[in-house]
Amino acid sequence: MNILHAVRDIHGSIWTVIERQADLLMVRGALRRSRVVALLGPRQCGKTTLARQFVPPDSLNYFDLEDPRSVARLSEPDIALRPLKKLVVIDEIQRRPDLFPLLRVLADRSPLPARFLILGSASEDLLQQSSETLAGRLETVPLEGFRLSDLGASAQSRHWLRGGFPLAYTARRESDSVSWRRQFLQTFLERDMPQLGIQIPAIALRRFWNMVAHYHGQIWNAAELSRALAVSETTVRRYLDLMTGVFMVRQLPPWFENLGKRQVKSPKVYVRDSGLLHSLLGITNRLDLENHPKVGASWEGYAVEEVLKSFRPDEAYYWATYNGAELDLLLFKDGRRIGIECKRADAPEFTRSMRSALTDLKLDHLYVLYPGDKTYELGKKVEVVPLGKFVKAK
Repeated sequence: MNILHAVRDIHGSIWTVIERQADLLMVRGALRRSRVVALLGPRQCGKTTLARQFVPPDSLNYFDLEDPRSVARLSEPDIALRPLKKLVVIDEIQRRPDLFPLLRVLADRSPLPARFLILGSASEDLLQQSSETLAGRLETVPLEGFRLSDLGASAQSRHWLRGGFPLAYTARRESDSVSWRRQFLQTFLERDMPQLGIQIPAIALRRFWNMVAHYHGQIWNAAELSRALAVSETTVRRYLDLMTGVFMVRQLPPWFENLGKRQVKSPKVYVRDSGLLHSLLGITNRLDLENHPKVGASWEGYAVEEVLKSFRPDEAYYWATYNGAELDLLLFKDGRRIGIECKRADAPEFTRSMRSALTDLKLDHLYVLYPGDKTYELGKKVEVVPLGKFVKAK
């Protein structure tokens, strides 16, 4: 099977080919294990292209619920789906929540004639009510945009600036990428959110999204955002959960245990795609980024996302105390505690905060990830590693 992700540039004339082998392997593995697999991720991140590696779009086994022909074919869903064999793809499943009870019936047949790959632009939480009938049958596979590990360390500068959405990353010119991202932000708020059943004015969500961009990498403070937006704390919390549910914002939970220290217990917030973050902040090129006051926070969020994409930890947190000690990422993986610090510096040094994290959290290892190209040790269990090398090795 072809393991390449092909995407036209913004002018529709040149094809750029990016390997997405890791994503294909995850989907294949899930399809071997489970009768129904949900491929979930934001719009325009490549879900459809990936699914078409398994089932061609002109096949009777492929349904795109944004295509009127597929919608017409599913006017009698039992008649359309029951006779099909092997793998069946249903794209934009959130448009037809009424299909979930039927999928449960079809997935319970024995022997099993067909498995189902369903694609959705809403998170598992937003689909929960519709998919609860598939409990024990459904496996979810997250899909983001291009990973740095897919592109290679040499692509880091472009990837950080433009983000991972395929059409933003592969645009021929920087101005084309900026235009695509601006259009995406507008379309997402004005069309995609209402289609997901979210009836909040686009202008209100845009103001909130802009505020989150300025709080990117900081600890969530509902009272502060509530005052800035002139809405209740309950409302801003609802907005945050909604934007998290559609993969635009990440809430990184705090880790706290009985250490005899006062520890922070509110989440950190990030705009998940660095390219969208830069558009929200008005950053259009490399010089803008290097001179922007949020450049350090941007690098932190970018590194956090790439680590989570490649490392796939069992659990992920940040850690902070009111005495100033902190750790950008605390990862639990196969019974080990891994610490991650993200430093935008030419030569990161060992800090008192790192020492506190090593001791208080009983870390098995601490990695300091930076934009450079050399690996070196800072001490026992502490290693400085280029981000591109770290994510490629995982």
